[in-house]
This record gives sequence, structure tokens and C-alpha cells, in this order.
Amino acid sequence: MRTLALAAGIACLVGGGIGPAGAQSAGEDSVAGAIGRAAAQTAGTPKRPVEKRARAAAAATPGSSTSASAATKTRPTAKSTAAATSVVASGPAPDAGEAKADVPAKALFGSAASPAPLAARAIGFYSRGCLAGAVEIPIDGSSWQVMRLSRNRNWGHPNLIRVVERLAKDGAEKDGWRGLLVGDISQPRGGPMLTGHNSHQIGLDADVWLTPMPDRRLSKAERENLSATSMLGPDKVHADPAVFTKAHAAIIRRAASYPQVERVLVHPGIKKAMCAEAGVDKRDFHKIRPFWGHHYHMHIRINCPKDSAGCKPQPPTPDNDGCGKEIDDWITLLQRPPKPVDKAAKPTPPPKPVTLADLPPECRTVIAVGSDDGKKAKTMDKTSTAGQR
Repeated sequence: MRTLALAAGIACLVGGGIGPAGAQSAGEDSVAGAIGRAAAQTAGTPKRPVEKRARAAAAATPGSSTSASAATKTRPTAKSTAAATSVVASGPAPDAGEAKADVPAKALFGSAASPAPLAARAIGFYSRGCLAGAVEIPIDGSSWQVMRLSRNRNWGHPNLIRVVERLAKDGAEKDGWRGLLVGDISQPRGGPMLTGHNSHQIGLDADVWLTPMPDRRLSKAERENLSATSMLGPDKVHADPAVFTKAHAAIIRRAASYPQVERVLVHPGIKKAMCAEAGVDKRDFHKIRPFWGHHYHMHIRINCPKDSAGCKPQPPTPDNDGCGKEIDDWITLLQRPPKPVDKAAKPTPPPKPVTLADLPPECRTVIAVGSDDGKKAKTMDKTSTAGQR
């Protein structure tokens, strides 16, 4: 069973923008701005749910120009990139010092509305790091639509954005998949999130719904409130053959086939069903990894990019297809009755919040540099022609 006890950090705990949407914290991208808000919250200001402190969906959702990707607008110039790269390499920014060490990092990164104007770089590990030079996938492409716009989590390393766009195109052209509904990728500067995920911190993880895109453009409200479809049957263990079809299996195999993709996380019941399908090429099945949850979406993770020297890779996947004892052990584990609750036991204390001091030192520069003072203007009503590249 030790092989099943994977670290929680390798996967999203609440996946893919599946549940009802919640807005994110508004405010400046600077450390000072986030620190001020965090301090005010702990000083006795009226308590509100985290997600209600946020920008409204209609006021701050990722948009795009009719002539170019919204991400293009935020890409640094060659001159600024060279200067910014030296800043990151030199270490923490002076104004991101030790006084911020005890502030939850999710408050800082969750309030950043725009990417750090630095060279693209994934910094740290998938569940403990940040992202410089993120680019934004347009909210609409010829074969994808982004969901849960209010979360502002459609940012990633350029390599990942290219993979998602390629999967959307290939799925439509080669697998008969109408198009992708794209869930959470990463925040504009990566880092820990206010809600939901342990991973998705360095711009190399993307959640893609297992519900195909409809043949129309979804409204803002639909993108916030529609729920994805579970692939599981009544037993909540095995995939339902009436729901999980060969087309679903094909789009998962397609994602795993790309050389940049390090692994694709799916529910064990989904992997079991894929293993049972006859006549399919299983050469990439070692990348299709069973994990808790993930019955509404697949979680795509790519390798550390060559431009990201500080990116820490995950141990490689096994060199077999995982269709034998491994998947059978997972199914047995899921079928076990839950342990009885010990009502006399003391509640487990919540874990200590991750702070900026717990992240790689370069993340101090990422969160401090290039603040736009919360003035980034977005629109959800423009569809980018760049999304069709």
C-alpha cells in the first residue's frame, strides 16, 4: 500500500474548477498591498468568507484582444526580460524582506491580478513554488472554453499553454472530441491558492474537464455555475460505461501521448476502465496515474521546462502500464469500508499556513515586482483570434 500513499502535493485536492465558483481576493500585486490586507483581516475587521473578499466575476475575468492573445499584452519586452532575469537570479527583492515571513503565501499570490513581468520560469516544486512570466490562455479558442473565469486561474508557463491548446486542436481533429472545457491552471504568479489546490503552483498543471465543450459559447454565468459530470457509476468506485466512453478514454490517451506531459492524473476507476479496453495502444499508460478524486476531470502535468533551472521534477512514473496489481490495489482500497469515527478523539489541528519564507527565495521577487496596483482591466466579451493558432 505504500505505493498508493502518494504525497498530497502532487495533485489538486479540489479539482479543476468543478464546484461552484468563488471570486478571488482583489487588490494590488505588491507584497505591501497584500500584507496590508492580511494585517487588516487579523486586526478585527469584519469577517467575511475568503472568496467574498474578491473581485466580482464580471469585473476581473481573463479576456483577450481581437487581434492577439491577452497573454501577449503581458509578455515582457526583450529589454525588460533581460533586466528582470538578472533580478530573479540575484535573489529576493529588497522590499520583500523578513517582515513578510509570517503572512500566508496564499494571501499574497491569491491577490495578484497580473503576471510578474519576468522571463518565463517555473520556480520550485509543483506544490511549493511560484511562476514568473506566466501567459494567459484566451478564454475562448476554436476548440476550447475556459471555465470559472472569476478565479483568474487560466495562467501558466508558455509550454503548458501550448500543450493545452494542442490537445484541444488534436482532440477535435483526430478524436472526435468537440472541444475542451478548461478548469484551473495557475494563478498569474502561481503560488499557493486561497482555495482548492495544493499543486498548480508553478504553472505546469492544468485541469481539463471530462465534459466535452458544447457547440455554443457558454455565458459568463454558465461558466461560473455549470458542474462537470462524474464518470463514476453508483458504487462510486468504477467508471460508468454509460458515461465514460471510448471518446473520453481517447482524449486522455491523447494528453498522455505528448512528450512534454509528465503524467495525467485520473480516478482509479477511470484507469481501470481504460486498462480493460481492448485493441488500444498502451505505450503511454505509465503516464496515466490513478489518484484520489479526478473523476470529473483529468489533471495534466508537464515536465520541468529547460528554461526553469530552479524547477524540481517529480520522481519518474513506473516503467509499466500499471494495469495489473497497482490498479487492482487501488480498487481494493477504494472498496474498503470507512474507518469508524472516534468521537472522543481530539480534532486534528489545522496545518500551519505556508508563508513566503517557505517558498523558494526567488518567489519574493516574483510577488513584489511589477505591481499594477490592481488596475488591470479585463473583459470577458472578446474572443481572441490568437486562440485559433
